[in-house]
Amino acid sequence: MTQTKFQIQAFWDSDAQVWVATSDDIPGLATEASTLEFLTQKLRDMIPELVTLNKVLPTNYVGSISFYLISYRQELIEVA
Repeated sequence: MTQTKFQIQAFWDSDAQVWVATSDDIPGLATEASTLEFLTQKLRDMIPELVTLNKVLPTNYVGSISFYLISYRQELIEVA
């Protein structure tokens, strides 16, 4: 069985209060969600469609798709 792996970066947008995901591996991937769990579910739905539409994988691809979700979040703590 064939397996393909993709890397996805996610960062917390504190202004919009959402996680934003993009990927250099998957053209057109840009989405957001309020939690990492919701974001992960959206990615599970979007990735197979985007990789075939953008011809990253052939339309007749049979196998697994694996993705690494790398998240970044910066917080500011005020100390008095």
